[in-house]
Amino acid sequence: MSELRSAFRVSTLFPSIKGLLCAGVAAGSLLAPLNLAHADATFNFGDGQSISLGVGMRASVTTDNNGAPNGGSSTNFSLDSIRLYVNGQLTKDIGATFNTERDSNGNIQVLDGYARYQPRDEFNIWVGRMLPPSDRSNLDGPYYISSYNYPGVVSQYPAKFDGRDDGATVWGKLFGKRLTYAVGVFNGHDRIEGAANEGDNPLYAGRVVYNFWDVEDNPGYYESSTYYGTANILTIGLVGQSQKDGVGTAAKAGNYTAWNVDGLLEKKAFSGGAVTLEGAYYHFDTGGVPDVPTNFNGAGATANVGGVAQGEAYLVSAGILFPQEVGIGKFQPVVRYQEFDASLTHIDTRQVDASLNYIIKGHKARLSLDYAHIQTTDQHDSDQLTGGLQLQF
Repeated sequence: MSELRSAFRVSTLFPSIKGLLCAGVAAGSLLAPLNLAHADATFNFGDGQSISLGVGMRASVTTDNNGAPNGGSSTNFSLDSIRLYVNGQLTKDIGATFNTERDSNGNIQVLDGYARYQPRDEFNIWVGRMLPPSDRSNLDGPYYISSYNYPGVVSQYPAKFDGRDDGATVWGKLFGKRLTYAVGVFNGHDRIEGAANEGDNPLYAGRVVYNFWDVEDNPGYYESSTYYGTANILTIGLVGQSQKDGVGTAAKAGNYTAWNVDGLLEKKAFSGGAVTLEGAYYHFDTGGVPDVPTNFNGAGATANVGGVAQGEAYLVSAGILFPQEVGIGKFQPVVRYQEFDASLTHIDTRQVDASLNYIIKGHKARLSLDYAHIQTTDQHDSDQLTGGLQLQF
């Protein structure tokens, strides 16, 4: 693999940096008078029945040094995400979750839709559309990672839409909630005529996580990659996924297996700040069979078809939350490195992100400025600068 080559061309992107910084300051000023306490509304109907509503949104502006159709620099504004969160409770143990998300075409799609049977910490069942047991980044989702940009270079488990699939998961928390397990069965990958999975073989997925220090406080088996100094975290997770005839064509099918190990260390520091370290290793195996393209045989964007690559991937990330409040928030610089080495195509991808987050109210309100250098062996390097805003109510 070649070494990282071109350095960031400051002279090219400096005007955009200045503009993004000014936009961030202006947005911070606009947010100052708002009450940013958690504001999801809960409506109780008696006899243990209730419905709660919430909203999440992420919007950004990105400058790419060669993102225009003519190969020149481009600047694009984007509504990256807009979500409606709905949770219903029928009895103490029985409920349902319904969340929506905007897809790349601007259409509203079902993100999550599952029934919940949760009688005790140790044993619970979810049935419907949800996040299969997978890596920390996927279980974080874009709203609970440390950097603004999702680590899609390495986090490449197959999914129907935004990491989700249709199926069922059994999960629980044992030993004082220090150990979380999740095991599920799902429709799986390449389930379309002409692709490998004409036999409708399911995908099996499992994850086990152990908390050595404080217990991570998250709903279900979901996770976060930073707690902004509210806990001391040392957690290791192990994931495995498997599907017979999971990649390729019906004429030449390959079994899909994948596993990864990931870890998070966050330590309170500086009387109100924190140091955060994260790492992950991935191994994806297609049995040496190339997968079909994502649009194979007319497959749509939410068909969970194609695009799986065989190879290894790595992620490392480090961040510091400074304890001093500046205005209405705290600053958190984060550096992250991703690498995916594809063993069949021999196309290797590396990405370095340097982020500066302005944390107003944890994951509910933050501003981010993220520089990304992306290097792929089969194309020119790319430099991107993104200013992002995230809100959840």
